[in-house]
Amino acid sequence: MFCAIMLVANVSAQKITEFLPEKPADTAVVVCPGGSYYWLAKRGEGSEVAQWLNDNGYAAYVLEYPVSGWWSWFTHIRRSCCTQYPGQLDALGDALKTVKSKGYKVVGAMGFSAGGHLVMSGAEFLPDGVAPDFVAPIYPVITMREPYVHKRSRRGLMGERRQHDPAMWDSLSLELHADRVRCPVFLLSCVDDPTVDWHNAAMMADSLRAYNRVPVYYMNPRQGGHGFGVNREKMDKHEVKDVLAWPETFLRFLRGQLVGE
Repeated sequence: MFCAIMLVANVSAQKITEFLPEKPADTAVVVCPGGSYYWLAKRGEGSEVAQWLNDNGYAAYVLEYPVSGWWSWFTHIRRSCCTQYPGQLDALGDALKTVKSKGYKVVGAMGFSAGGHLVMSGAEFLPDGVAPDFVAPIYPVITMREPYVHKRSRRGLMGERRQHDPAMWDSLSLELHADRVRCPVFLLSCVDDPTVDWHNAAMMADSLRAYNRVPVYYMNPRQGGHGFGVNREKMDKHEVKDVLAWPETFLRFLRGQLVGE
């Protein structure tokens, strides 16, 4: 496995870390860690996921998109407007352009928690040629509206002032814009998730299926919690077959969508 770091232009020195499998890959995945749009779970939802993708023959690029940090979370003061919407979406768009320029046949995006909101936003709002070829939002933030909103992510994404704007809630509640999605979608949420209500992913799946335009697979185990990534030790404590099976289920889903795979 080879690892390299590349800077993404125009995004406040945010970076992509490249993880390559032993054999050349036709498919790459941009990985977006979670962290409420305030911080990034770089290991459990970043490098560990990238290494798992490498082990299964896929190239991976972990994106450190703009976040405002613990200081902003505590003080409600931001040091840069780039750490709120659309700074994160711009970073994802630049990352996808960079990875697509490397000649992969397929470039998708996988995101966790707030990172799941980001990759789903990419599927809805980025233009053709830039948008991901598939997305996998895992225990994702989706809605910005009550009663299922994850309020910390809403503030992290929108900023201290815009978090109170109902028009912004609607514009970034992704279940309301499912008609924009043009790629296959794999969703996962656990009923016992204590952080992001599982209805976020369920609403997204229902909205996508209502339009019946793209392949959708939704896993909804009873137990599993939040923040487990692909770490089997974190999933093992629940001893629930469904959540333990999600990585292999995703790989089967992905292989079923890839031409010539």
